[in-house]
Amino acid sequence: MKAIVFADVVDAWSYVGAVRFERAAALYTILTGEPIDVSYRAATFGAASTADDVAAAARITGIDLNVDEVVPADSTDAWRLLTWAEESGSEVQRELLHQLWRAHFLEGADVSDGFVLASRAALVGLELETAEALLASDELGAEVDEQRETARAIGAEASPFVVVDARYTLAGVHSQDDYLRALQSISAQP
Repeated sequence: MKAIVFADVVDAWSYVGAVRFERAAALYTILTGEPIDVSYRAATFGAASTADDVAAAARITGIDLNVDEVVPADSTDAWRLLTWAEESGSEVQRELLHQLWRAHFLEGADVSDGFVLASRAALVGLELETAEALLASDELGAEVDEQRETARAIGAEASPFVVVDARYTLAGVHSQDDYLRALQSISAQP
């Protein structure tokens, strides 16, 4: 199975939902032996609820958001970096995305800052100099714009928005169990 998760680096619901979906996908693989390849694409979502709501949902998921220190940021450069990271594999992309979510939501780092982005890329094993060169250019900007346009075109309004096998969609944050049941239901389809 292949899942594409439309999310945003600066959207807490994306973080919470993606963590729950990844855990459900891992559990699905343990139960069935079938791997699920999860990759990420950029999307832009409006603020749907209060910081208290998302902080409570995050706590249930095991994430202790530091909402008071979040630095407002444009995530375009982060997504350019994440798009490049996927060339090294969806696992590398996922690790970098989690580094950026931690930087933004737990550490109060500015995820639009080139130094923050490049250093996080290096932490997951990507080449620092290449990351810096990418961020100094406008490379992959068109691809990020295209990802966001695709998200709009397919109606990705609830965060995160998961597309499984280019056929099935799961919109918004669900429980880990609900994600697992959805994956099991999808796999049972002819």
